[in-house]
Amino acid sequence: MKYLVLLCDGMADYPCEELGGKTPMQAAEKTNMNKLAKHSRIGLVKTVADHQNPGSDVANLSVMGYDPDLYYAGRSPLEAASIGIALKTTDVAMRCNLVTLSDETDYNKKTMVDYCGGDISTEEAARLIETLAEYFNDDTFTLYPGFSYRHCLVWDNGLDDILPLTPPHDISGRVIGEYLPSNPNATPLLQMMRKSYDILMAHPVNRARMERGLRPANSMWFWGNGRYKPLSPFTEKFGLKGAVISAVDLIKGIGKLTGMDVINVPGATGYIDTNFDGKAEAAVKALKDHDFIYLHVEAPDECGHRYELKNKVKSIELIDEKILGSVLDALEQYGDYKVMILPDHPTPVSLKTHTRDAVPFLIYQKQDPVDNPYSFDEEGAKKSGVFIEHGPDIIKSFLKY
Repeated sequence: MKYLVLLCDGMADYPCEELGGKTPMQAAEKTNMNKLAKHSRIGLVKTVADHQNPGSDVANLSVMGYDPDLYYAGRSPLEAASIGIALKTTDVAMRCNLVTLSDETDYNKKTMVDYCGGDISTEEAARLIETLAEYFNDDTFTLYPGFSYRHCLVWDNGLDDILPLTPPHDISGRVIGEYLPSNPNATPLLQMMRKSYDILMAHPVNRARMERGLRPANSMWFWGNGRYKPLSPFTEKFGLKGAVISAVDLIKGIGKLTGMDVINVPGATGYIDTNFDGKAEAAVKALKDHDFIYLHVEAPDECGHRYELKNKVKSIELIDEKILGSVLDALEQYGDYKVMILPDHPTPVSLKTHTRDAVPFLIYQKQDPVDNPYSFDEEGAKKSGVFIEHGPDIIKSFLKY
């Protein structure tokens, strides 16, 4: 038996007036998903409990069968694992976004123009982080370069009580003053954020970007703090040899911490320009010696954050055509297989951030097809009457172990 989870990050949404009252899932031409849906179990799953933060960290742990109430201790330790950072139990790790802020003199009055620093490249960002490290790295704080705008700060003997730290993608277009770190214990973080603006605005990388008409990545922004917490090996938990395919450090980190093989795909960006074909090829190859493939595609989520409605619809269509179609063809050579397709959480374009709403799921088994009258989208899943209240139970329903 081969198992494929196709995780379409942030794919679920609300009805959109621009789409004639349809959601992006309903509006997208997703031939392969619709074909599977006719012979699949369709329903809703609550991947994020009402008391949990609706982040991709919590939601993906839930989908993988790791109860966030037991295993979650912050986002950044998961990402740190992907970067290769060996955290001590006394360390506090946190995400360091390179963001674009507006040019008001008073830092508090600046606006969050772009939470991803104008789609800065990994190579450009590495040079910026290298310069910032020269200013800020010491026996207490250490900056580590990551991928694109996503980086990591490790605080040796760090404090846990530093909240609130606001995810920058939650405040796009807003003045940042009321969202800056306000806890006295977070004062060193705020000081670094403020100082980083002047350093980065004068950096040759950003000067060159502005000359090309691109946004400068002109400030650090800290969030997602947490401590390392071990995760049970996936093979021991479910008896399957697994692999993870993703462009983002968060998912790769979960893969590493659960002992799954992490497969890197050249040209995978986490956005709509990602290497869809490369991801499909990687999955097809991985199926030869893995029982379980967790194929994560970030593009719908990023489009939701950016209020790019047409691109969100297009990203779903590209996933369906370039990834799902190819992988389904490859799966036919195996005696039996199961496919589960779902988002981790909704990222409504109208809100530009995540919500805790239950998400639609599809579970298909080649040798045990069912007749299903419901469409694979938010409304069809609701009409099915199938509802999994505890998110981590979805993997049990999929694997039936």
